[in-house]
Amino acid sequence: MLRKQKLRFRRHAHIRKHVSGTAEKPRMAVFRSNRHIYVQLIDDLKGHTLASATSRDLDGAKNGVINLKVAEQVGELIAGKAKDLNIEQVVFDRGGFKFHGKIKALADAARKSGLKF
Repeated sequence: MLRKQKLRFRRHAHIRKHVSGTAEKPRMAVFRSNRHIYVQLIDDLKGHTLASATSRDLDGAKNGVINLKVAEQVGELIAGKAKDLNIEQVVFDRGGFKFHGKIKALADAARKSGLKF
């Protein structure tokens, strides 16, 4: 397990060399655990989290089971919070995870809800 985690950290470091967020175009950082999925809008210049959403906020995911439907709901939730902050564009940071499955479902739902990245 540690080898998998090390490889993910390595991929994430490679991504973070090129991806940085500002107040107008924050970084949308995604983390997926075995039980939940988390997403944050981060201003890297100030080091502040502007908004966050997680599967823990949803009623359907209280039992710790995340699937594509829950990931889509989290994507819609973060897009709504971004609209409240007048944020239309973000930089997507997949956190070293492959862009498929739950990560892709979250990103597609955020795009469908109005975020551009």
